[in-house]
Amino acid sequence: MIVKELLQGRPLKHPLHPILVHFPVGLWVLSLVLDLITILFGPNYPLVRGAFYAMVGGTIMAVLASIPGLVDWADIRADHPAKKIATNHMWLNFAAIVVYALNIVLRLAELDEVRTPTLPLILSIVGIVIISVSGYLGGMVVYDDGIAVGRHRRHPATPHETVHAETAKGDQFIAVADAESLKDGELLRAEVNGNVMAIARVGSDFYAFQEFCTHRYGPLSEGALEDGQVQCPWHRSCFDIKSGKVTQGPAKVDLKTFEVQVKDGKVMVKAGKT
Repeated sequence: MIVKELLQGRPLKHPLHPILVHFPVGLWVLSLVLDLITILFGPNYPLVRGAFYAMVGGTIMAVLASIPGLVDWADIRADHPAKKIATNHMWLNFAAIVVYALNIVLRLAELDEVRTPTLPLILSIVGIVIISVSGYLGGMVVYDDGIAVGRHRRHPATPHETVHAETAKGDQFIAVADAESLKDGELLRAEVNGNVMAIARVGSDFYAFQEFCTHRYGPLSEGALEDGQVQCPWHRSCFDIKSGKVTQGPAKVDLKTFEVQVKDGKVMVKAGKT
């Protein structure tokens, strides 16, 4: 657990993967720039060896950056929409490492050339295209889906999946989970009658409210519970878990709440229809 938190950057209060990934991107781009200089100016600027060393440094840093990246990827719920995008991002990053590793092998016998050979140059361009697409997908995972955003502010464990309850007619109470499966101060995410909600336990009491923050749709089931309030993990908006009222901005719109009861050891929610 300590190693995982270190790799996720919790002590730094910032994800570690995006910090490290700047190094391979910068070094690989530098390598291509040096390649292009050798093509354009040849003997006047013999930088083939410099391009090689920049590429080696970038590849080493890419391998190092992939370790916290894998930890971040493994921490995404299997049913989260971002999981597929993050998986494609991961495979593209691995493909880039393979392309550059092959490029390094090809360059070993060409270090004394005055111009970068054609095949290594093509592979460098292919590598830049791959990391550009991968970077775009990585941006989607963060900006569109909020993966890793505010993770250092979460106290309880992040729910790993959404509980899908049976559909009921009218305003019946629907069993969502065993009461004992949720510890004091924990939340779970559930979908009942088309309503996605967060269910929180405080002491022996249970509360249910809409899952997504009314500010920028941050997942409240991944937030923190304190003093009868839930804090959005993205931008720190706070809501009263009993009434759904905003207690701290930037959110301005209150949450929708749902009736909860415990019966025969089951947490029951009345969600109604969407």
